[in-house]
Formats: sequence, structure tokens, C-alpha cells
Amino acid sequence: MRFPENIAEIAGLQPDYLGFIFYEKSPRYAGDLAPEVVRTLPANIQKTGVFVNAAENFIAETVEKYQLNLIQLHGNESLEICLAMRKIRPVVKAISVETANDVVHAAVTYQNTVDYFLFDTKTPLFGGSGAQFDWSALTAYTGNTPFFLSGGIGADDAERLKTLQHLQLHAIDVNSRFETTPGMKDAAELRKFMWEIG
Repeated sequence: MRFPENIAEIAGLQPDYLGFIFYEKSPRYAGDLAPEVVRTLPANIQKTGVFVNAAENFIAETVEKYQLNLIQLHGNESLEICLAMRKIRPVVKAISVETANDVVHAAVTYQNTVDYFLFDTKTPLFGGSGAQFDWSALTAYTGNTPFFLSGGIGADDAERLKTLQHLQLHAIDVNSRFETTPGMKDAAELRKFMWEIG
């Protein structure tokens, strides 16, 4: 999210989370947003800051500036950085998934280091590809850290999502396939999708 009017419109749909990308190379970069746009969102919406290989002090300052509730680490962050950031806010660690081995590796490497995983499609970039990984890879995940499912999820996935069962599936993360331009979400499509998945 990066446009104030669109942020307010999507917040009106009462999502559980809203994400703000603080990675300058992203076309969805939200670092130019006035802090009050984010700080004044309803308290029941978890404001999530997305960072890619950022310095610890930059993350901490951004969390304070925008009063973020969660920190999502979407790069190649070390265990030490994950633990340090977890002292500030709950941490979501993005994991690039191509095969079931990636899911298993995440569980072994980051277990008890972060609060949530976000399983996303492996790409040369850091997310936002609109591509989807094979969800059958999730059956290999037997860890106890809840996860967000991400990666190319669109309106046509609603029925399949309703049949997806995993004890640790915490939330569905949608992005590029609900955009009209990078950072601009289609409220009507999102409203319909949220109603369909219940």
C-alpha cells in the first residue's frame, strides 16, 4: 500500500493486516508516505512493515515513525537480525519456495527465531512477481510456527483456498494480482475475494 486514498479504501474492508514496503527498489515503496496515514489506521488492522536486507537501526526507526505492529523480513536476513528485531515487534520471515525442501529448510533454520513464516514464490527478485509455487510443497512443513501463504494469489484461487487445510496456515497474503498499478489495490475485487473465502 502506498496511496493514502487507496489505503483508506482498503482499510474500510477490515483486513487483518496491511503491508507497507520500505525497500527503495520496490515499485511499491511506501517510504514517502506521511506517517499519520499509517499511524491513524484502525487499531484492529495490523500495520506491517516490509524490509529487505535493511539495517537494524533503519528498521527500528521506521517501526517507531509509522507505529508498525509487525516486521516482515523479506531478504536474506540472518538469525541474529531476526532475533534482534523480535525484541522490537513480532517478526514475519519470508521464505522463497520452489520445492518442498525450501519449506523444510525454513522450519529447521528459523524455527523458534521468528513469530511467523511467509511462504512466497522463489523469484530472482524479492516478491511481487505474481507467480505461484506448487502448494503441495506445504505438506512437507511440520513446524510449529504459523505461516502466511503468499505468491501470485488471485481472485480465481478463492475456491482452492477454501479447500487448503494446514494446521499452521495463519493468513492469506495477496498483492500484485489485486492491483491496477503497483501499490494501487482494486477494492471491488478485494471485497469480492474476501467475501468468497469467508
